[in-house]
Amino acid sequence: MTVNPFGDMFGDIFSLLQQQGPDAWFQTASQLALNIARGADGDPNAEPVERQRLEELAPLVARHVGALFDVVVGEDIDAVNRSALTAAALEQWRPLIAPMIARGSDVATGLGEGTNELAAQMATVMGPLFAGFQMGSVAGHFSERAWSLATLPLPRLSPRRLLVVNNLAHFAQEWSLERDEVYVFALAQEFVASLILTQPGTSDALRALLLDSVNEVSAVQGNLLERLQTMMQQGDLNDLMGDPASLLDGIELPDDSPATRAINAASAALLAVFDAVAFDVTTALFGPRPALREAHQRHRLSDARGEDAAAALFGVATQGPHHDEARHFVTTLAEQHELAVFSAFLRVDGLPSADELAAPHAWFERVTNSPLA
Repeated sequence: MTVNPFGDMFGDIFSLLQQQGPDAWFQTASQLALNIARGADGDPNAEPVERQRLEELAPLVARHVGALFDVVVGEDIDAVNRSALTAAALEQWRPLIAPMIARGSDVATGLGEGTNELAAQMATVMGPLFAGFQMGSVAGHFSERAWSLATLPLPRLSPRRLLVVNNLAHFAQEWSLERDEVYVFALAQEFVASLILTQPGTSDALRALLLDSVNEVSAVQGNLLERLQTMMQQGDLNDLMGDPASLLDGIELPDDSPATRAINAASAALLAVFDAVAFDVTTALFGPRPALREAHQRHRLSDARGEDAAAALFGVATQGPHHDEARHFVTTLAEQHELAVFSAFLRVDGLPSADELAAPHAWFERVTNSPLA
């Protein structure tokens, strides 16, 4: 009788994976993300002269941002490569992804009930790891073109400010822009993002919004796991390996719900404020820069697939009419009350609702008359 050489293989694999502990998904995410971030060029460090110039401009930009919000802003920045930004993103996003991991485990366990032992083990083990693969892929591609964590307005655990110098230099060269104006713009974005997103009240408000939106994204993950199990049971894995994208056929991310409207309004308003402050500081130092404004807008629309995918992981849409509303919201209030009005974003009640995004004066009246004002 011939012994099947694969007989114990799956059991050994599952045993090994289960021994890795509850953080196996994060280890998987980190390994995949860093592998992607290194890319074909090996992810070199920035040239010393580029790093030094960024560091020279940082104190000047920090003072402008601090004066705008009437606060003291730290001047330290870290000029990093893609891998460092990826690692930082994973650490910042880790607690926000936790509900998705927990839900994935529950969904996987439910899928495994009533099936054969192999399918049950596969479902239970693959739940968290599937989320790890997803997070790792997103984080790795996020840093391909992102300048800093300011690209995605999420709560921050640390005020550390990182900028990918090579991505900035590439953007300046690609769009024939002066290096210093791009550096100042990116520094201002990151300084104001770090200031706002590390505030306890603002972070708490964002986390509450994200909890609802991440739960909706988790439902999509459950659909993917269910489809994966069906393919396993029907013997369609060869087809899947030949066309991995087929797993996504017919599965869409949450589109429009109270949760997505709320987080999209808040995130769009934050991004619009980051940009408005960055343009204000850049204009103060160099004068109007219409070419930079156009290049930045076109980059957001056509060259930011990695950032878009990262945002979608949290149920956030980086494209859509809410961003037009957010720009109008910020422009209207800045013209009437100056950018300092957005110091309200440093408070727990400062972020606008979806209704307020379309009615800037209603937001202004609320935050001005707030007991926290």
